[in-house]
Amino acid sequence: LCSECGQFHLLLDNHLYNFQDEVDDELICHICLQPLLQPMDTPCGHTYCFKCLENFMQEYNFCPMDRKKLSFQQCHKSSLLVRNLLDKLIVLCPFKAECQQTMQRCELEAHLQNRCPGFKKYKSELQQKKSPICKGKEDLPTKVETNTPKEPEVPSGGSSLVAESSAAAVVSLGTAEPGLVNPAFEEAEEGENLPQRTSLVAETTTVEIHREDPEEELGMRIVGGKDTPLGNIVVQEVLRDSIIAADGRIAPGDHILEVNGVNISSVTHSQAVSFLRHPGPVLHLLLLQEKGFSPKTVLQDPSCAPSREVIHVTLIKRERSEPLGIKLIRKTEEAGIFILDLLEGGLAAKNGKLSRNDRVLSINGQDLRQGTPEAAAQIIQSTESRVNFVILRQPGIQLPEPVEDGSTSNSSSSSSNGGSPVHHRRRQEHNHYRRKSCYQKKTVAIKKEPKESLGITIGGGRDNKNKLPIYVTSVQPIGCLFRDGRVKRGDVLLSINGIDLTQLNYYEAVSALKSNAASHSVVLKALEILSPNSTEPSPDIKEQGFSWSPLWITWLGLPSYLHCCQDIVLTKGNLESWGFSIVGGFEESKGNQPFFIKTIVPGTPAFRDRKLKCGDEIVAVNGVPAIGMSNSELIPMLKEQRNRVTLTVVSWPGSLV
Repeated sequence: LCSECGQFHLLLDNHLYNFQDEVDDELICHICLQPLLQPMDTPCGHTYCFKCLENFMQEYNFCPMDRKKLSFQQCHKSSLLVRNLLDKLIVLCPFKAECQQTMQRCELEAHLQNRCPGFKKYKSELQQKKSPICKGKEDLPTKVETNTPKEPEVPSGGSSLVAESSAAAVVSLGTAEPGLVNPAFEEAEEGENLPQRTSLVAETTTVEIHREDPEEELGMRIVGGKDTPLGNIVVQEVLRDSIIAADGRIAPGDHILEVNGVNISSVTHSQAVSFLRHPGPVLHLLLLQEKGFSPKTVLQDPSCAPSREVIHVTLIKRERSEPLGIKLIRKTEEAGIFILDLLEGGLAAKNGKLSRNDRVLSINGQDLRQGTPEAAAQIIQSTESRVNFVILRQPGIQLPEPVEDGSTSNSSSSSSNGGSPVHHRRRQEHNHYRRKSCYQKKTVAIKKEPKESLGITIGGGRDNKNKLPIYVTSVQPIGCLFRDGRVKRGDVLLSINGIDLTQLNYYEAVSALKSNAASHSVVLKALEILSPNSTEPSPDIKEQGFSWSPLWITWLGLPSYLHCCQDIVLTKGNLESWGFSIVGGFEESKGNQPFFIKTIVPGTPAFRDRKLKCGDEIVAVNGVPAIGMSNSELIPMLKEQRNRVTLTVVSWPGSLV
């Protein structure tokens, strides 16, 4: 039963309402034929429910009414007037037997939660029927066989498990987990067991992209890399009318695990760009795609292959609230729960006995073969010290070895790989991104002829979608700056002859540069962005066939006074997750690192809002600066915000491939 509308419907479907009066046809969605919910306008003048249009556009590329070509990115929220008219429609309380009240549609959720006697009675009856996490565990066998071809048996008590742990301890899923907010588990009010408490589903997908022109851009922007806190490579944006957009299977938030059979889960950002920009008629991509929340249905549990082995792992928490650094998911094609991610540097990863893609059979003797991530989180959170895992692993299956950059750094992968196991080696050193001075200021004073041009082209501007500073896109061989040789492509321009360029839009900057170029002398102040790894060739220089723009990782090194922050306000229901995960924050071994958005889960408030993007840096939460905070400080702050939160973010454009 949905707690927002008080009726039964699939989780990903629209809410259902009983309207008191007939609703005007102008306010009806012509996909579901119900009054509009979260109305979205198309460029051709039609309006549909957000979910209806989103689901339709996943299969078709035209407007349902006039069949004109359409993409979801072209659509926008309806006007405030239309949304207010819809919210004020009068609805009946769905619990007619106990409550005959009527109210505006926007007031129904608050009515159900706070005033409705029928919903209160429903919750009370639900609480009485509530069953323990593991029903019938007393009937479970008491012995676990290793390398058995039968379904693994789970011990009935944690005491019989083999202790294979160091004194290291780990992270539970509902707590302030370093590096991860697990949107699959949100604490509800006591006694509630409603459909929102569902499982996060992810799966791997192979996509084959064909290009008539082998050098044509794919048309997507990417963020991440082993030299950033994000770890793996994430799609930030798919450009309209591109090859990727026409294919339709790749979406923002997808994690790219392989390119043409090469594992890129442990390569630098620049290396990943080079792989994706490599020309060729066919491109094979292995993706990890989070599919959003799925109801807790019981899947058929396939029999175990003989090659699989059952492994016992015990982790010891120093205190009850200490987190483990593990993210768990369900898969669409297989029963049970699986390890999606181990936070690099976290205590579970340090212990080294759990691996990505391990299937969790039991925790502390409680059978989880048909379990959910939420059940696992509750067990872990309620445990004082020893957390005993029994996991199932299929040895010998691994992705190709990660491509190394030839340096002495041995940073382990932090990719979120839910469907393909990754081989892990013990690594000694860590090469994580942290905010540091990656630039140098320079002043260029030159004498020139009055009619001689500067000979540069520029990009950026504060009117740009990402509100970028002005930067040099090319230095032409005909101008005075080419002759001087000190201004280079990629330099950020700060001022010309004392005129500040940092807050100008593109056209204002062009005008300022042209007017000052008429002088006999020009003084330019600029920032030269330094490559964090000077031995690594830049894909910008190697790949001349692509329109040039700075790499995403380049912007991360800019000083904070060149950042342009924006506030993003998210709202949610009481039992919803915000729907995003974060990485970064202060750690003793790495110092201060920025917080980045790593994933955005489909169907959640962050996804519906469409302003937050993977790779965005969180600067503040509700006006409180995030700099210097650890994960254990920031995550509780986010979870305390019940219905509304304001995120101050800096958004840099991902690298174009």
